[in-house]
Amino acid sequence: MRTFDLTPLYRSTVGFDRLFSLLDQGPGLESAPTYPPYNIERTGENAYRITVAVAGFAEPELSIEVKENTLTIRGEKQTKQDEKNGEVLYQGIAARAFERRFQLADHVVVKGAALENGLLHVDLVREIPEAMKPRTIPIGNGSAKVIDAKKAA
Repeated sequence: MRTFDLTPLYRSTVGFDRLFSLLDQGPGLESAPTYPPYNIERTGENAYRITVAVAGFAEPELSIEVKENTLTIRGEKQTKQDEKNGEVLYQGIAARAFERRFQLADHVVVKGAALENGLLHVDLVREIPEAMKPRTIPIGNGSAKVIDAKKAA
């Protein structure tokens, strides 16, 4: 349940349609999944790291996929019948399957992933194309010649 209105922003912005539709359609905070826990940290000016706690999952049981600005991390525990050594009296370590999705901004790419001590680290970098970077425009002294289109033809 949203308590604020985004309508005035639609009138004064250009090119943010996708952002506003994500805010309109996005689930509320109360329905956000909590398993597995994760951190998002900034490691540099244009570098980020997502760390997901995946204790008990082996590398073959995890998958990472990027499609259309969405990073999806999945985990599915493979049960083995021959590992039954005793009866489980209490199970506090979750081993259920999960799927966690992250919306990536434009020009954010995944650089790599590593599994270390039960934590899955996914490194991201924002790579802005040269055409979109700011550039300085020199100002002429007024003596620049203007080519007349009619005379050039």
